[in-house]
Amino acid sequence: MKRVSTRVRLAVGLMSGTSADGVSAALVRLDPFAVLASGTLPFRPADQQRIHRLSDATAAELSEANAWLGEKFAQAAQRLIAKTRAKVDVIGSHGQTVFHAPGRHTLQIGEPSIIAERTGITTVADFRPRDIAAGGQGAPLLPFFDRAIFGRARRPRALQNIGGIANVCVVGGREDGSLGFDTGPGNCLIDRAVRKLTGKPFDKDGAIAKRGHVDEKLLKRLLAHPYFLRRPPKSTGPETFGDELLPARITPDTIATLTRFTARTIANAYRRWLPKVDEVIVSGGGVYNASLMNELEWLLFPAPIRPISVYAIDPLAKEPAAFAYFAALAVQGLPNTLARATGAAHPVVAGKIVPGRNFRGLA
Repeated sequence: MKRVSTRVRLAVGLMSGTSADGVSAALVRLDPFAVLASGTLPFRPADQQRIHRLSDATAAELSEANAWLGEKFAQAAQRLIAKTRAKVDVIGSHGQTVFHAPGRHTLQIGEPSIIAERTGITTVADFRPRDIAAGGQGAPLLPFFDRAIFGRARRPRALQNIGGIANVCVVGGREDGSLGFDTGPGNCLIDRAVRKLTGKPFDKDGAIAKRGHVDEKLLKRLLAHPYFLRRPPKSTGPETFGDELLPARITPDTIATLTRFTARTIANAYRRWLPKVDEVIVSGGGVYNASLMNELEWLLFPAPIRPISVYAIDPLAKEPAAFAYFAALAVQGLPNTLARATGAAHPVVAGKIVPGRNFRGLA
């Protein structure tokens, strides 16, 4: 793990994923690393719908949403800081992804200048473009964090995050190559189908999937998607796995099929591209989908499946905690990407720095 300057002691990370459930925030201590507190500022259903429409927004709508989301991210940071009374040195904000074309261009919004102005704290944001400029895909970024925090294990273990998109990183072992990539859809297709079927944002506890039956014909069609045969490094997004993959009529059987599809794509990625692992540590909202977790336990046996909460990190706090860590490195000019995972020519110092009132002497 890279040593962080003693001047950067506490950091807050902010993240809103493709599901747009809300802004997740985490307060971390940098040395020794620990997640001290976390929480989520939820989006109202109307806000979620607004975010999901941004990929087709006009320039004026994007500009307005950039400011509006900047205020939301600032509120999430302020709420966590007020709750903990922490003296935070830096904020790292991933923002809200509007569009991601791996290796070509990417757009995350949620104006960091607003976050820095409202909190008075130096804010680092927009982490993906620098990696793309260096020839990478701009994702996945989490493998750098996975290697730093979990990479000292003697035997290989997989860090599996299941947000809207699912990504994995294998760390540890005698020769830690830290291979990471996006395995494919996480919750994105399940959530889209659930919204169409019930109007609710997700399949709580995997209950709908549990009462449905897998449509083998649909499952076979979905598994034939060409993304799964591409070699890592690779990344993807809801632009690739969107509504066009869903059948015209959504039923509980559709939800059951999509749940198995997500689990199968994760397990198939392990068999195709990863070494044998002794443990799978799962984070992200997928942890709370019992049907999905049961599928993974069956498909990845005998490797034990454990939620990241076993390691004192809330499953929804891992991603914001990672961006807090990335921000702490960025303000010191230290690389915070794993080139092998993104395909870049070299590691880079990712993130654009907006100085806050506390900026002097941070590095």
